[in-house]
Amino acid sequence: MRATFLPFSIPTIGEEEIDEVVDSLRSGWITTGPKVKRFEESFKGYVGAPFAVPLSSATAGLHLAMLALQLKPGDEVITTPLTFAATVSMIVQGGGTPVLADIEPGTLNIDVRQMRKKITPRTRALLPVHFAGQPCDMDPIFELAREFNLAVIEDAAHAIGTEYKGARIGSLDSVSVFSFHPIKNITTGEGGMVATRDERIAEEISLMKFHGMNREAWKRYEASGTPNYDIVMPGFKYNMMDLQAALGLHQLDKLESFIEMRTLLAQFYNEAFYDVPELLSPEPVPYQHRHAWHLYTPLIKIEELSINRDEFMAQLKLENIGTGLHFKAIHHHPYYRDTLGIAPGELPNADYASERILSLPLFPLMTLEDARDVVEAVKNVIARNRR
Repeated sequence: MRATFLPFSIPTIGEEEIDEVVDSLRSGWITTGPKVKRFEESFKGYVGAPFAVPLSSATAGLHLAMLALQLKPGDEVITTPLTFAATVSMIVQGGGTPVLADIEPGTLNIDVRQMRKKITPRTRALLPVHFAGQPCDMDPIFELAREFNLAVIEDAAHAIGTEYKGARIGSLDSVSVFSFHPIKNITTGEGGMVATRDERIAEEISLMKFHGMNREAWKRYEASGTPNYDIVMPGFKYNMMDLQAALGLHQLDKLESFIEMRTLLAQFYNEAFYDVPELLSPEPVPYQHRHAWHLYTPLIKIEELSINRDEFMAQLKLENIGTGLHFKAIHHHPYYRDTLGIAPGELPNADYASERILSLPLFPLMTLEDARDVVEAVKNVIARNRR
C-alpha cells in the first residue's frame, strides 16, 4: 500500500496562472474584462469555432442553449442516462422534457440507434454527451437531425481537445458546451464556454448571459466607452470573470501537454488491466478520433466479487487511492426515477454501467509510479474479494 493518499484529481496550476491572477487583482479588472475577451478568442482559435461565449459554468451554457431553442411544454430533448445531472436538469429548466436513450455497453456513449427509437413528433433536439472525453458518433446524429429537423446540442463538458474524424469538438455544425471545473482537462476554477457556428445562437446566449444587456458590461467602463445601455430581454448573471480567464489563458496553452500525459496514463491502465477478468476497461470507438481522456472509467464486475461498487471504492480508499463516481445513471436518482417513469429494464446498458462504474485517478501531475500504485491497489481489492 502506498504511504500517502492519491486523490482522484488535482488541478495542474503553474506559476504562469498564479502570476496572471495576481496581475488581474492589481489591474482592477477582476470581473468580466479584457482577459475574458482574450480567452474567448484563444478558445475559438483552438477549437475552430467562429463564435464562442464565455460563461460562469457549463451548466449555465446548457441552460442558455436550451432557452435559445425556445422549447414549449411537451417538447422533448433526447440525451444519455449516463451523465451528470446538469445535462438533464437544464433540459427541464429550459422548459423541455428529457428523454433518455440507452448507451453503448463498451464506449458508454449514447447509442445512436436507440436515439432514433426515441424520436417522436414532440422531439426538438438531440443532446449527446462525449463521455469521458471520447467523441460520440456525430455523423449519424447529424443525419438524424437533418431527417427530423432537430437541433444538436453537444454536452462537451468532458471534451475539450477531443477530435472526431479530424475535427475538434466545438467546430462542428452544432452548439457545443464546455466545462472548466477543477477536475476537467483545463480549469478556470469554475467556468464554461459555448462554441458554435450559428451567429444567432451566439448572440442570443451572449445577451442572456448578462441580464439581456445590449452592450458588453466591461466596455462601458473603458475610457472610450459609455455608461448607457439597454435591456433587450430578461437575462441572467452567467458571465465569466477575468480572474477565471486569467487561469484559462495559460491552461489552454498547456492543454496539449495535459492530454498527452492523460493519454500515457490511460494507456498504462489499459495494458495493466488487460488480463484482469473482473474489470472492463473503456473501449475505443471504431471511427477516427482523439480521446481527450478526461476520465478513466472501468466497470467492476461485481457479479464476480463478494462486494459491490461502493464497497470496492471504500476499500481502495483504505489502500490510499482516491476514486470518483461518473456517473450514477440519471434515472437512478430519486427525482428523475419518480418523474421520468423509466420502466425497469428499459435502459439495460446504462443500468449495468451505473452499478459498476468508478473513476480511477487520472491527472497530469500523476506519475507512472502513482499509476502503478493504483493498479496494485485495484488488483489487491479484487484478489481479496473474489467469489
